Amino acid sequence: MPLPTPFHSRTSAVCDSYEWRNWSGFLSAGIYEMSHDREYYAIRNSAALIDVSPLFKYEVTGPDAARLVDRVITRDVTRQRVGQVYYTPWCDSQGKVIDDGTVSRLDTNHFRITSADPSGRWFQDVGYGLNATVTHVTDDLAALAIQGPRSRAILKEIIRDIDFDRLKYFHLAHGTVDGFPITVTRTGYTGDLGYELWVRPEHAERLWDCLIDHGTGHGILPAGIIALDIARVEAGLIMLAVDYVSSHHAVIESQKSSPYEIGLGWAVSSNKGDFIGRRALMAERERGSVWGFAGVQYDWDALEKLFADEDLPPHVAGRASRSAVPVYASGNTRPPHRPDHQPHLLAHPEAIHRHRHTAKPARQNRQSGQCRGDGRVQAQALPGDHRTHAVFRSTKEEAGVKGRWGAWSPLSPFSPALLKECKAYEQ
Repeated sequence: MPLPTPFHSRTSAVCDSYEWRNWSGFLSAGIYEMSHDREYYAIRNSAALIDVSPLFKYEVTGPDAARLVDRVITRDVTRQRVGQVYYTPWCDSQGKVIDDGTVSRLDTNHFRITSADPSGRWFQDVGYGLNATVTHVTDDLAALAIQGPRSRAILKEIIRDIDFDRLKYFHLAHGTVDGFPITVTRTGYTGDLGYELWVRPEHAERLWDCLIDHGTGHGILPAGIIALDIARVEAGLIMLAVDYVSSHHAVIESQKSSPYEIGLGWAVSSNKGDFIGRRALMAERERGSVWGFAGVQYDWDALEKLFADEDLPPHVAGRASRSAVPVYASGNTRPPHRPDHQPHLLAHPEAIHRHRHTAKPARQNRQSGQCRGDGRVQAQALPGDHRTHAVFRSTKEEAGVKGRWGAWSPLSPFSPALLKECKAYEQ
């Protein structure tokens, strides 16, 4: 039976759809209304509240805390300042991704790590022999994301002691709300302006109430996982167990992925000291990766014609799908033995696909995260792997495969200023 989050008394009161999901053992709203439309547009046009408390959270403390974290993650902790947040993967000894998440440096020897999967035992094993403590704090922190172009204005009204005009992307600050302490990170999973708020569970309900009270005039709405899924795919943000398989859960080797293969090569520091998976990743960096990710945008006119040729109205799924489906090149519009196949598309027809470079291996630019090869993208489902794969065919066209932020420009109407700031963060 899933457990309620610290915000459940508030989220359950407005969840008219009664559509709940199990997120890491916690109840999480899929949608609040009967359709996700208003929730999605709140993310893009006003502000949305998303309960992200089910994220696994760990704190690493002690004299060797920085050494432990630096040994785990692929980014260089020696360059991380107090108050800075890293987005990073961590890998096994073969350079295959176990999970990805954020690492906040709260103090010189105090870090907070979020993850999608339980990672405490791995952190403890990696830190064997070091003078550092790994503490599981998932139940000690309530987490609430406020995402959308009006999020900053709302937070300015209720949070004291934080200068939001100076809070940089992927940085944190400490303030107060209605007399209780709060930590704010300028992070999110939507690709829009947004923040994540971290408080003790006993303050969760009051925080929600303050945000709703002050945010109503800005058009704030609670948003569920379905709207969040659409926003993150539009932004080209990857998800564990959907876009890649953790190396700890993979059944066969071909299900595993390196950071370079899932668009996170920019987050691998080649100049830092030893870390788990370094030798394998440096070798891959030299020879190039076999696989890569691409953002795919479907042409509506061409899609509409496919249905018109069969005297059918267009049929497009309104939600983001977490199931892998094939994409076919012209002349092969239906998969074999599936005459009733309908494409799984988003409200905007976009998707993330894993592709194989058959023309030549791709080299990923460390700073921009851009991955290039000679070929056009065709997708197919391969046996033994749950993902949709795209295969490079030998042509002279540039593939245009981008890293974590690269899918934004062609896929979604993001602010040029925000996009510029995101690209500066990558570097």
